[in-house]
Amino acid sequence: MTPGDEHDYGEPAGTRVRLPDADPYGGARRGTRSSSRSMVTVVGVVVLLIAAIAFANRGGDDSPSSTANGDGKKPETTATAATGTKPVEAKSGGIPTGYAHDAQGAQSAAANYAVALGSADMFNKDSRHHIVDTVYAPDVAAARRSSLDTAYSNETFLSNIGLDKDGTAPDGQTFVSRVVPVGTKVTASSASNATVEVWYTSLFGLSGDASTNPVSESWFTTTYQLTWASNDWKVTDFQQKDGPVPVGRDQKASTSDDMTKAVEEYGGFTYAR
Repeated sequence: MTPGDEHDYGEPAGTRVRLPDADPYGGARRGTRSSSRSMVTVVGVVVLLIAAIAFANRGGDDSPSSTANGDGKKPETTATAATGTKPVEAKSGGIPTGYAHDAQGAQSAAANYAVALGSADMFNKDSRHHIVDTVYAPDVAAARRSSLDTAYSNETFLSNIGLDKDGTAPDGQTFVSRVVPVGTKVTASSASNATVEVWYTSLFGLSGDASTNPVSESWFTTTYQLTWASNDWKVTDFQQKDGPVPVGRDQKASTSDDMTKAVEEYGGFTYAR
């Protein structure tokens, strides 16, 4: 997928969507397919894919596997719930590290790394370098730092998402970029490599009365290629696709004040089990 790819799945038949009486952040009422919404979706793809070189293979000859239950049977979906392996205890700058050397550990690593790579910290050079050095394998981290620096310093890109040229939000606005994993799945694994899919929702935009790019929600699935390096699971590459996207409920969009308060008062999560 290239930056800017976007798939329009259309409106589900019979679905009722309630829109606010006015734009959440002060503008005129928007349609369900506004240019602002389209830009947010494009930006979400750009942020996560700008440095990726898609792998053609997804685990090679590695066969699908996952952590077994005590009776030796293949685990059910709940095997990725909180009843799994003890959570990691180590952290590097707030990013959990030191995962179990098995398929379940690879799932935990992929979910946590998705949170870090989709965070607003990626828009700050120092924190971005720390994230890249933490989640990527040593032999690919340097190349990722360089390509991401180029992407995140592009003034046109920053302007399109409403940020100043230094990557900060305008006065009176709060920049929001959060990834919230919903589930993970191992599609291939071996002692040294794993392929893990992470399904998640993403919040992206600017909250504030003057925002022309209000915070909106998107859904993606990212497939991470992981390798066992430096006694931990590390990312070597990833691919992203849209969805699965749930049907929207009949809920009114919050005001800019409510959204800003929520972002400031509710901290994000990590997902190591």
